[in-house]
Amino acid sequence: MQSHKNNLAIAMHSENQNNTPDYKGAGEFILGKLKNELPGKLLYHRLEHTLDVLDAAIKIAAAEKIPEEEKKLLRMAVLFHDSGYMYVYKNHEDEGCRIVKKCLPGFGFTREQINKICAIIMATKDPKHPKSKLDKIIVDADLDYLGRDDVYEIAQKLFDELKIYGRISTTKEWDNFQVNFLKNQHYHTNYSKKNREPKKQQYLNELLKKIQ
Repeated sequence: MQSHKNNLAIAMHSENQNNTPDYKGAGEFILGKLKNELPGKLLYHRLEHTLDVLDAAIKIAAAEKIPEEEKKLLRMAVLFHDSGYMYVYKNHEDEGCRIVKKCLPGFGFTREQINKICAIIMATKDPKHPKSKLDKIIVDADLDYLGRDDVYEIAQKLFDELKIYGRISTTKEWDNFQVNFLKNQHYHTNYSKKNREPKKQQYLNELLKKIQ
């Protein structure tokens, strides 16, 4: 029944042939799916994370003076970037692109726009090597929390999720994982370098003291 409803929602937008993508409709569609279909055991990669990344991406894009049309594509990429978690945990970015290619034509998006959105989503896949400015913005937005005061609370949610999925077992293992990750993580936009890097370094230094 759920898949039937989803197909109906897509079909309702299939008449959009005026080359004007229905950004609002597509956004509401994927947000509804994320709210209802993400597995309950996802404690970090939840709808709240997607909305958090969206808020960060909007701020960074404004600071980087991104043109309005590119902002719209970036927003779509952010909204869909973790949609693959509805079905898989590993390689969820690839699954997210599959969802984009299946859903967005029904909302009036062109093949070129869809390919751009997928490219932005794939920039978040590890190891991260963002190429375009939009790639760099989504990568920085995805890890925006590392340079904020709520890093401790959010990191705990990720730790708990990784334990559930059998990726990490102990606090010691988690702390060492975080240290190695943070040592190799770099912000790419001027906004994030200025506003997030200092706090991120403070968090790394605290972890280094903890594991010594």
